[in-house]
Amino acid sequence: MNIPLSTKTYLRQVSISAVFWGLCLGFFAIFRYLGINRVPDIELNCNAETLLLKNLITLFILGVVLGMLYASIEFFFDKLVSKRLSWGARVIAKIGVDFMITLGLLRLSMIVSHSNGIHEGWLWWLKNERFESVLLYIIFCSFFVFFLMKITAERFGKGVFIKMLMGKYRKPKEEDRIFMFLDLKDSTSIAERLGHLRYSQFIQDCFHDLNMVVLKYEAEIYQYVGDEVVLTWPYSRGITNSNCVRLFFEFQHRQLSRYGYYLCKYGTCPKFKAGIHGGALMIAEVGFVKKQLAYHGDVINTSARIQKQCNRFNVSLLISEKLINDLNNNDFSASKYLGNVALKGKQKEVKIYSLL
Repeated sequence: MNIPLSTKTYLRQVSISAVFWGLCLGFFAIFRYLGINRVPDIELNCNAETLLLKNLITLFILGVVLGMLYASIEFFFDKLVSKRLSWGARVIAKIGVDFMITLGLLRLSMIVSHSNGIHEGWLWWLKNERFESVLLYIIFCSFFVFFLMKITAERFGKGVFIKMLMGKYRKPKEEDRIFMFLDLKDSTSIAERLGHLRYSQFIQDCFHDLNMVVLKYEAEIYQYVGDEVVLTWPYSRGITNSNCVRLFFEFQHRQLSRYGYYLCKYGTCPKFKAGIHGGALMIAEVGFVKKQLAYHGDVINTSARIQKQCNRFNVSLLISEKLINDLNNNDFSASKYLGNVALKGKQKEVKIYSLL
């Protein structure tokens, strides 16, 4: 059964969050047990190990439930709300939502267990030091997770930070990858007509549309350069379901569906051109003042040169013969061989195709 990518992403987020929060609150039970054990004047109503086991199981289950709720809220929060907020506002909103969910769940558990605190109202947690410590711990963990996950994902790209943390590219490593160079058509004339402020807003809107389809087709954004974006895929992921080509057509379709918006706000509708190529190249960490992954090799240069040929042939999408041979041609309505093309800086000609 072919499960949609959005569903896979949601299930993965829920699973990771459930395990993480289960472990977080499980550790809290252990920390609390160690703290109580070192206070000589506290008398326990039962064996300390029995109390630990009971609290450990209770808090682990609570953590799993909280993790599932947090992940579900965050998944839809990211889709519907967070893109409209600044990063600081997103942090405050996320922690606030987590706080309310936690309070509600703890309140529900008190009602189910007929706890004495049920009659103290919604401010019961201010009168209970034990729950205060749990809530503060959860808020701290929530902030830490949000900060770590969002900042690293947005700063380095999805999955890149973990690879850098593990030192995967500390030494240059060869990988097969696909690159797409995506560039705005007639950018100079549009910039002159709009002025630098409105042109910058125009580019923001274009890249927002692109970001809305990037994850669906499992692409990674390597870099933004002015009005150009460089996208990349591991080779096998890029040719699966023709992700590297379908992304372009979906992006094109999304912008056409917003034709009225662009025309009303900017007086023009953006059109992009793209060049795609794939093969083996080297990946390495570079820099220490500002560390990032860098790609070195003929593949990335050839991809950029292929994109430059779009104006010459008056087409929106060009692809190398090597890559089109590895794709499922049934996914496209038509492909046209444009011949051997001498690309700038390359001695050997490259066979290229246009896709419709």
